[in-house]
Amino acid sequence: MALGDPPNRYHPVAWVGRLLAAGRGLLCRGSPAGLFAGGAALTIGAAIVAGIAGALVSALAVRLGPAGVFVEALALSGLLSLRGLVGAARAVAADLDRGDMGAARRTVAYHLVSRPTAELDEGHIASAAVESVAENLTDGLLAPACFFLVGGLAGAAAYRVVNTADSMFGYREGVLEYFGKAAARLDDVLNLIPARVATLSLVAGAVLVGENARGALAILRRDRGRTESPNAGWTMAAMAGALGVVLEKPGAYRLGDGALPVAADIERAVRVLRAAAGVSLVLTATAVLLGERLLRLRA
Repeated sequence: MALGDPPNRYHPVAWVGRLLAAGRGLLCRGSPAGLFAGGAALTIGAAIVAGIAGALVSALAVRLGPAGVFVEALALSGLLSLRGLVGAARAVAADLDRGDMGAARRTVAYHLVSRPTAELDEGHIASAAVESVAENLTDGLLAPACFFLVGGLAGAAAYRVVNTADSMFGYREGVLEYFGKAAARLDDVLNLIPARVATLSLVAGAVLVGENARGALAILRRDRGRTESPNAGWTMAAMAGALGVVLEKPGAYRLGDGALPVAADIERAVRVLRAAAGVSLVLTATAVLLGERLLRLRA
């Protein structure tokens, strides 16, 4: 969190993206059954490769003794993306503050969302940024941290492959309807618990920074099921309620009450995110410590 993300040429997730893109070029063809099989083979195969790479780094870290902690920490930092997310969201806010709608549309499309942005107005651009801030607490920090605590670097690396595959292929359009289905379903399963812990953390983060925690809980209860994803609606609804705004992807969902957000609301979302990140890491670390203690007591 202090050093930020490495440049793309050194970033493990960027390497994963290139591997998946190459695999798509080879396997994304044929009948619906063939597309599904190809997408599943690519996602699972790449996850296995990444898991093996993570396990090898962990084995090297063990051999290095105390210095291995820093090697493992450096590798793990490449699988997290909180600071990059914050920087991208603030870049969108800066474009909106300048009134440069074209730049804001390009920035939000390049860094944060895959939806078409050419026709988005200020409110929907800000909404897309806030939605991404909320959802990526799970994808960019909490889920990889959880899988690291459970399965080491191998677990965190395998998770990031599945999550990246979902972000690249998991769409109900054209051939991706079948090719990306396995990645989308695997990502849904892997994020079931992390997304809910992230949601509770966002509510706690709202308390810590003076936003509306009661609103977060109310909108969470009402709107969490309005998205196609079984997980994304939880964090986005909580953020909408905490900020007292509407988060809307036209034609897909509308979460919360009030007006669409403005540029200033993006910074409010970032403050909630940063507080929630600290809460979520404390929660996951505490859960692991308690689990280890119970295991020792049973032994």
